[in-house]
Order: sequence, then structure tokens, then C-alpha cells
Amino acid sequence: MGVEAGAQAARARALAVLRTRSRALAVALLPAAVAVILLAGAAGDRLEGPVWDAARWVLTPFAVLVLLAAAGIALIVARARPAMSPTVPVTEEAAPDLYRMVRDLADRLDVPAPSAIALTPDCDSWLEDRTHPAHGPPPAEEHHDIAGPGKQAHRRHPVPPVLVIGSPFLWWMRVGELRAVLAPVIAGTGPSAHPDIAAARRFVRGLDAAVAVASAPRREPVSRLVLAGVGWVARLLLRSCRGHAAEMERGVAAAAAERAQAVDYGLRIVAQEQVGLAYAGWDRLLTRVALPAWRMGRWPSRLDAGVVAALTELSRRDRLAEGFASRLGERPACDLLEEPGTVDEAASLLAARLFHGGPAGSGPDWSPVAWSEYPEEVVDRKWRLDAARLHRVLDTMGVRPATGPAAPATGAPTLSRVLDHLTDPGTAWTAGNAPAGSPAGAPAASAGPDTAPPRAPGAADPLDDEDLSGTTAPSATLAARLSAELAREEAAPSPPAPSPASPSPTSDPAALWDDRSLPLFPLQPPRTARELLADHLTAMVCCAAMDTAGATPGLDWLDGPTLLIDGERTADLAPKVLTLIEDGDATPLRVWLSQLGIRPEKPVRLG
Repeated sequence: MGVEAGAQAARARALAVLRTRSRALAVALLPAAVAVILLAGAAGDRLEGPVWDAARWVLTPFAVLVLLAAAGIALIVARARPAMSPTVPVTEEAAPDLYRMVRDLADRLDVPAPSAIALTPDCDSWLEDRTHPAHGPPPAEEHHDIAGPGKQAHRRHPVPPVLVIGSPFLWWMRVGELRAVLAPVIAGTGPSAHPDIAAARRFVRGLDAAVAVASAPRREPVSRLVLAGVGWVARLLLRSCRGHAAEMERGVAAAAAERAQAVDYGLRIVAQEQVGLAYAGWDRLLTRVALPAWRMGRWPSRLDAGVVAALTELSRRDRLAEGFASRLGERPACDLLEEPGTVDEAASLLAARLFHGGPAGSGPDWSPVAWSEYPEEVVDRKWRLDAARLHRVLDTMGVRPATGPAAPATGAPTLSRVLDHLTDPGTAWTAGNAPAGSPAGAPAASAGPDTAPPRAPGAADPLDDEDLSGTTAPSATLAARLSAELAREEAAPSPPAPSPASPSPTSDPAALWDDRSLPLFPLQPPRTARELLADHLTAMVCCAAMDTAGATPGLDWLDGPTLLIDGERTADLAPKVLTLIEDGDATPLRVWLSQLGIRPEKPVRLG
């Protein structure tokens, strides 16, 4: 470890953490030490008498119990599996240029090279220790270089941590920018190799893993009681060393930043701007583009390539981003991979699991989709399914088909039916007409357009929803029924998640992270009833435009699904839909439909 001030401060804090461990060990050994003194005194005919005998009879079993408890806690702390970030491993054979760049950076910084490289579907990079036995055999060191996983060798030196790189960085950043961003991260392997800091980190990670073990749900009363005690002790020790551990990590980060100042410092300032831009583009891509596809059971297989398209589109629209697209002429960091498409697909599937909770492999209800297929496979299908759900709810409410000379005689679904219902001044919400014993969301046999969705006993009245307070009565009724219908569809049993027949070449052999609580990072809270109604109305308008005016579904890299009329995206539909929902005024929307030649009285094709 170098002589940086941060490194010295980190070592001092690490010693403070280790002193907490030593004090805990001393407390556990104290009753045994006193018992040994009492027994030794009895053997030497010195500590005799009824008082000493009673002390020996009481303290000796107590010391044995304390030792057994301490040994059990120490065993759980040592064997508990520390948390490990879900990543996509990258072997040296799959990215020799990337490994070479990282190795050269480590040599310039005079620190150990990371033991392996992995990618995460997020805009961040860090070092992660995976030397715990539960994480599988760590990669071997080969001539102080980065060794590929799966190779066994005897080592005399500690194994450096794994370098985790955000996959969007590889596609958006240029090679020089990536090197500048990774320099302070790789510099952290120097302080991490110090024995005191490594021991302190192992102790803290073990305590954290023990708390997780104790918090896991169990039914056996005995094991639940024992683990409750283990959890209490682990939490007590964590509280005792939490401050020192946090300051230790700050010292390690400061030391790494100080050491990395001599490497590409000027370029790193420019690269940090790209970090923020990549984060904004990645977030927009996930929430606006990927999330609708995930909800349809499709996962985009080239998310990282989509980041480049999204940020390029941003640079075209926003003057603040001008100049960023000109960087695309330089060599992208993804060229450091042998097969960027395979890695992008693995990272995209992992992103779907983390942010949406999708299955681990493809199947009939969970299949990849290319960007070229996105408009037809996702946008068109989504709009038609939403329109079908909207008319299905109107059927259960007893809403009549649209009337008029241009209305179809067959009663086929039309946009006019929806507009007439939402602008009908005679429609009112009468929650008292709903059967008291009907299950939530189930259509009543006598339900009509003037009745609210039936509720279970004790369920909240949809009128109490603040989200619907600013809408008309027909809009509130329809929104509540749509919300109940969607909830019923989501609660329906789904087929078992498919499991890959054979592991993919990019599957992690040490993928031991707990995926029982997926999604780990939900992108957005559940949509409100107002948002659901707006989405379904927009979908119905788009279906009418496609079927009567020759419009086409499209993909906007920043806004997601979009309607294209004569090749141009329409961006002024949302305010008119909100006016219809909130004020019951369809005039702006009807004028907009007339200007574009959309016929609301014509039947549409549903999904």
C-alpha cells in the first residue's frame, strides 16, 4: 500500500474495526479464563471452600455455554455467503484487448491487477471481492496478470478483487474515456491488498452475511430462536464498527483517487461528463423503451447498443448535447470485446431480470426482440391489447356501441364508442349499486355504465383515490374498472419460468446471488388508475389511426412507442387525451383526428 494520506487513514480505521473483533473475542473468552483460574486454584489446594466450589459449579458450565455460542456465531459469520452483485462475467478469451488495457493501467498505477472482469447493466463501476469459498474457486494469478476464471493454481498472494464495469460505458464511451474512468477504480486494488484492510472487510462482510442469514424466514422455532441470537450479536458488532468501516472505505477511495491523478487526468474530466450523459440515456431507455417490451413478455436483446442510439438522438435534439455525437467517429470501448453482440444480449437479459423480474432464459412467453422488430412486435401489439382490454371493460359495464349514421351495424369496436361514453353527461358514479359481496374487480351481472366496479367487503372506495379526484365521473369509473381488470390479469397464474437447456457461454459460474425477491430494482411504481386510462385511450387512438389513416407504429429512442403519420412522429396527442379524461371535453381530440384524417366511427382491429 502506498504512502497516500488516504491509505494511512484507511489502515488506521481498519485497525479500529479489527479491535472491535478482538474485543468481542475477549468478551467471549473472559468467562472461560475465569473458570480456568478457579479450576487451577482447586487443583493447587488454594481456592477451596463452599463459596469457591459454588463459583466453580456455576461459572464452568456458563463458560462452556459462552464458548459454544461464540464458536457457533464465529462459524456462521465465517461460512455465511456474502452478498454478490449479479453480473455478466467476461473471460480473457472473450475480451483480450480489454484485459490488456486493464493490466496496463494497473502497471502504470503500480497496483495489483484485478483478478477478473465482469459487466453490470448499470452506469457504475467498482471492485468486488469474490474470494469467499461460497462464491466458488477464485481465478488464479498468472504472472501478476489478470487470470481467466476456471483455472486452478496454488497461490501465495491474496487474490485481487473483481473489476465490475457498467455495460453502457463500453458502448457509449471511447477507449480513452473508459481508461480514464477506470483508472481510480483500478487504483483501489492497492489498498485492498493490505492485510489489515482485507481482514477488516472480510469481518464486516461476514457480519452482514450473518445478519442476512438470521433474517431469512424459517419455521422451526429452535432454529429461529438460535438465529435470532446470532442476528442480535452480529447487529451489535456492526453498529460498533460501522463508523470505522465507512471511514475506512472513504480513505481507500481517497487513496485510489490520489494515485490515479497521474493517469489521464485531463481526459478524465471530459469522461465524467460522458458518465452523467450515459446514465441519463440508460435510465430513459429502460423506463421509456425497455419497460413496455418487458410488460409484453419481450426483452430487447441489444440494450447497450440502444444507449448509443438514444444518446445520438439526444445530441440531435438538444443543443446542450451537441458535439457528443461527433465522438462516435473514434473507436468505441465495445471494440475491446471479441463478440459485443453476445455480451450485449447477456447484459440485456440480466437487466430484464434485475429491473423487471423476468425469467432467467427465453421461452414462449419471454423471448428476445431486435430493435428492427420492436415497432411491430411490441408497439403494435401493445396498443391493440390495450384497446382490446378497454373495450372488454366497456362490455362488462354495458356500454352500448356507438350510434349514428356512420357507425357500423355489426357493433364492432370503434373509437367513437369510447369518446361518446366519456363525454356522456348523464353518466354518474353510483358506488352503492355495486353488490356488497362481489369480489374486487369482478363484473356484476347487472352492472351497467352507471355503476362503479364492485368491491370486496372492507375494500377502499375507488372514489377515495386522490389520483381520480380531478377527473369526470365516467373517466373515474372506467379508470377504476381498468385498474381492477389489469390487476386480475396480473394475478392470474403464469406458466413456470423457463430454464435454459444448456448454460450460455456468458453464464456466470458463480452466480450465487439471491433472485427470490426479483425485481431487485423496480424502475417505476405501479401505474395509477389515471395513467392506465390515459395509456388505454392513447392506444385506442393509435389503433384507429393505423386502421383508418395509414399510420404506423414507431420507436422513439427517448420517448418509447410513438405513432408515425407520413413518417413523422406525433407529439401532441397526450394533452388532448388528458383534456378528455379531466374535463370530459373531446373537442380538441376530435379536431386533431379530423386534421389527420382519422375516422373514429370506423371499426378497429383489436389484439
